[in-house]
Amino acid sequence: MRKRELVNTIMTKNMHVVQLEDKLTDVRDLIRKHGFRHVPVVYGKQLVGIISKTDLNRLTFSSLFAGQDEADEAVFDMLTISQVMSHKPRVVKSNETIRDVAEILSNEEFHALPVVDEKDESKLVGIVTTTDVIRYMLDQY
Repeated sequence: MRKRELVNTIMTKNMHVVQLEDKLTDVRDLIRKHGFRHVPVVYGKQLVGIISKTDLNRLTFSSLFAGQDEADEAVFDMLTISQVMSHKPRVVKSNETIRDVAEILSNEEFHALPVVDEKDESKLVGIVTTTDVIRYMLDQY
């Protein structure tokens, strides 16, 4: 196993992001269309948050009660991305090791971490997930 391999070798570099002023329904549709579980939120080009499929699922009634699709739409229309996202998410720098990332993911119970430029923490350069780390580990065996 390579001990000092950097996270930038396993992160997703061409990720989808949403703008802070986008609609919550846009995030939901993006997650549904692509099967994402986490989407970084930016204001211009600056990382300001992260929103997850779990965050959105907490807002819905249709998974609990039949015929509640209209209620779900009303909730999504009433709320903004800023009201639902995690602000100032835990990030890792692109020059951190995969081991460092694995420790953060396991100890701090995150499932995804935005990856930022090593010199500019507001510049988003990728995202790394538990799945990325597990795939890397499996490739080592």
